[in-house]
Amino acid sequence: MPSAPPAALTAPSAAPLTIANVGLEVAPSWLSQRLVPGVHDDAVRAFGFARETFISGKRIDMGALAARLGVDRTSLFRWVGNRDALLSEVLWSLAVPTLVQAEQAVADYEGAERVAELLTHFVDDLSGSDYFREFSRREPSRALRLQTTRDSEIQRRYVATIEFLVRRDMGDEPLDGAIGAHDLATLLARVSESFTYADQIAGEPPSVERARTAFRVLLRAD
Repeated sequence: MPSAPPAALTAPSAAPLTIANVGLEVAPSWLSQRLVPGVHDDAVRAFGFARETFISGKRIDMGALAARLGVDRTSLFRWVGNRDALLSEVLWSLAVPTLVQAEQAVADYEGAERVAELLTHFVDDLSGSDYFREFSRREPSRALRLQTTRDSEIQRRYVATIEFLVRRDMGDEPLDGAIGAHDLATLLARVSESFTYADQIAGEPPSVERARTAFRVLLRAD
């Protein structure tokens, strides 16, 4: 039987689901809801400074961030939660434009080939970004935990995004129903992670060509 899509993939919403918003629709967090414009201006301001710090390649330090905002650490934690929560939202906020850019790059593809090429572009762009490589080098255990574990909001959003792509481009019963859309999305996310974090997991440099081959084989895109 085909796997049922998450409720957020089928329920009516104020805005149509896209590659840019489906992750947050399926897996919102306490902090992501506070970052909606107009909900909590102080949280948005703290998030903006944290994102700026991360992009510059520096470590997000909660004490330094509180000082920059002119508040104590207690106030900062009330606004945005703990450091992991803040880092997760910063990481996802950077993943989204990378996904959008990857989608734009494969506009001429269709079906399984489009999904395979989009994921390949995403892995290539993400693993090649200076801020991502610096974070993975500086805090390898935290990088893996925040982005690849089952409890990770980032992974839930990434799987939901891939499932959205699979259902959109390959239908609700991809690969002739051999595997459910959600299970296929989960498998593709794991493959994506294995190549993005190849240096940490297997001690090998990331390889976009091997990633492309793996995605195309799994999706029968050849």
